[in-house]
Amino acid sequence: MTSGTKYLLDTNYILGLLKSSPKVLENAASMSLGLSDCGYSVITRMELLGFPGISNDEVKLITERLSKLQYFSLTEGVEDRTIAVRQSRNLKLPDAIIAATALEYELTLLTFDQKLAAVMSAMGE
Repeated sequence: MTSGTKYLLDTNYILGLLKSSPKVLENAASMSLGLSDCGYSVITRMELLGFPGISNDEVKLITERLSKLQYFSLTEGVEDRTIAVRQSRNLKLPDAIIAATALEYELTLLTFDQKLAAVMSAMGE
């Protein structure tokens, strides 16, 4: 675990926070989720900022919000875990990297992706 970070936020969870989705806000409130408790994967950053047609204002907002969270880059440990996840589970590469990041840093993954959540549960997260 890294300096107090407990949770890895999946792309769909961060999008829900950015859009003030009632489902995400209710979930975050029920967990007393604080920004210092949360991080995001290199993949999430790429997915959020790589959206076709994204405006400069959206880039600024996303970048500002992400700056308040712990960033987890792609390390050799994450790469090795990603390979293991891909060998044992049928996940797309981006989802496997996010799962591997959570596993490598012993973080709880917060996601509304049913398949990814099921894989994390099966892997003992």
